[in-house]
Amino acid sequence: MAVSPRVFPPRKRWPSTGSSISPKFADLNLVKSLLSLSQEISALKPLQCLLIQKSLSTINKSKLLAIVFEELLRNPVSTSFSPSILLCFEEMYIVFQRIKTLMEDCCNGSKMWLLMRIQPLANSFHELTLELSTLLDIFPVNELDLSQDVEELFVLVRKHCSQSKPSVDPRDDSLRRDVLALLHQIKKEIVPHHLKLKQILDNLGLRDQSSCREEIECLQDEIQNQIDEKSKLDIASLIGLLRYAKCVLFGSSTTQLEPDHRRRNSLSDIAVPADFRCPISLELMRDPVVVASGQTYDRESINQWIESGHNTCPKTGQTLAHTNLIPNRALRNLLAMWCRQQRVPFETVGSNEKVSGVKATKAAFEATKMTVYFLVNKLSVSPSMEAANAVTYELRALAKTDSDSRACIAEAGAIPVLVRYLGSGVGSEHPNLQVNVVTTILNLSILEANKTRIMETDGALNGVIDVLRFGATWEAKGNAAATIFSLSGVHAYRKRLGRKTHVIKGLMDLAKDGPTNSKRDALVTILNLAGDRETVGRLVEGGVIETVIGVINVLPEEAVTILEAVVKRGGLVAIAAAYNSIKKLGVILREGSDTARESAAASLVTICRKGGLEVVAELAAVPSIERIIWEVMGTGTMRARRKAAVLLRILRRWSAGLDTNDVVDISVMSEGRLTTMLSA
Repeated sequence: MAVSPRVFPPRKRWPSTGSSISPKFADLNLVKSLLSLSQEISALKPLQCLLIQKSLSTINKSKLLAIVFEELLRNPVSTSFSPSILLCFEEMYIVFQRIKTLMEDCCNGSKMWLLMRIQPLANSFHELTLELSTLLDIFPVNELDLSQDVEELFVLVRKHCSQSKPSVDPRDDSLRRDVLALLHQIKKEIVPHHLKLKQILDNLGLRDQSSCREEIECLQDEIQNQIDEKSKLDIASLIGLLRYAKCVLFGSSTTQLEPDHRRRNSLSDIAVPADFRCPISLELMRDPVVVASGQTYDRESINQWIESGHNTCPKTGQTLAHTNLIPNRALRNLLAMWCRQQRVPFETVGSNEKVSGVKATKAAFEATKMTVYFLVNKLSVSPSMEAANAVTYELRALAKTDSDSRACIAEAGAIPVLVRYLGSGVGSEHPNLQVNVVTTILNLSILEANKTRIMETDGALNGVIDVLRFGATWEAKGNAAATIFSLSGVHAYRKRLGRKTHVIKGLMDLAKDGPTNSKRDALVTILNLAGDRETVGRLVEGGVIETVIGVINVLPEEAVTILEAVVKRGGLVAIAAAYNSIKKLGVILREGSDTARESAAASLVTICRKGGLEVVAELAAVPSIERIIWEVMGTGTMRARRKAAVLLRILRRWSAGLDTNDVVDISVMSEGRLTTMLSA
């Protein structure tokens, strides 16, 4: 059965000498294999910018040897070769395999990283040529009936192989030294001379924004393929240099590259499965962990939640029995596989604080600062909305990379400049600009210190709220909701946001009328605001119960989780408003996911205990409700089973004419006590 290469991890290093396999072919079949492999090498194009002579010489030797193999196939001397000839052929096959791999890796990898390793790569070409020279020296060519012309070709290749030298082209070595000198200047906070920077990129074939963007992506791939930390740090510095060069030499642009199967995708262009998004940050999880409530979050996001003083599960509102974080390795493996299939970079633990899992070097950090100040200054004097859109797009992408970039952008004074473009007038004429601006602010808000900067910048919060209510596109509204969610991670800001009627109204409208992704953004933000008891009252007044009932069929998990939080903290007004949700909660109990059933059971317990006999009667009228509850008690999560047991006792006391308020909440019982009670 054929296995897709995507299931295998990327190669961490080039193949060693022993990694190539000698073919177990006999006689002419072996010659045919050698001919095929030499022709594949001959068909490769010489390297365009670096190692030009080395690659061209290797390809020419392969072409000449292919003629020798063709001659052997046309005029076989016998049905079999001598053992010495076969042994040489087998060893040649291994050398050709390694030559082909070396050539392909040099062609497909990063040009910058190729330049940094020019000496060891030149040595690799030289070593392979020497190995081929040794094989040609000991090859018993006299045993073969070759024509004089072909035999002369054989001798010529042997002579050229023996003359190989482990030298680096002076032009390549000079170019490498120039790049190192630029990095050294940046490390000392000296702005590189633009003309020198352009000359270097021209020599590497990086002559426009598109080629620079692709080169940055190749370097990001290279980081994932490295083992030693020094190499990762060196590549991070090169990425910083290229980002700066792309902006200052080729300007800013929102245009995308033409479709190319080798290019990685952007998460903004891909529908990320809901189970792969962190409920807190709404971003693709990188290091999923499980908390005491059984919910999964990205490690960085849940750590910030806990460290800010919370002791509850953000999604369910349940008090956490402990704050231990258990790695969800199964989900992490699924995430890695999905990212590889979608050609999305999967950054490992701590990636939000690093560039692709690597701490920023001094050169990389200073290059980021130079890039940021260049972009912010350009935005502040931007002559047109089109130019502002292009610069904002670059800031948006940079703010998504790591915390250093987010800090640099805010410290450069970008937030007040961005606020200018949040108005509804801008959105109606330039919707893409509005999306880029609000998304940049969202990305900046991930950094804790930037939350304060955003909240304290005149017009920033009101601008985000205006986009939430009157944004030109659903994407802009959804990202505005996500920004409010991010800001509400700080307890004091959550209370402040919860007091703003326009925030609640905007979130309700988005949850009712937006597409599914925007609805989810709104609901998750509402849930976060519902962590404050004072805000819950305003949410109930704003119609949150009716809103979640309206979307419960589309996003059941989010809807019932909000319902549970609201009826728990919202008092009798919330209980009365939730009366119409009972039948739908019964459906969730029967058909929902484990998480949804757990929240539905918890919501029904609160509603029934506080709502009186009429509410319990409404639940009892749900068809087969007792059987449904028994199923939850048998197959649900532990918390769902406990809540379902409480529900069952409430229903039985109601049917017996007893007071349902006296039911003991066994949801805090241990599993053993619950099992004993149910079996009695």
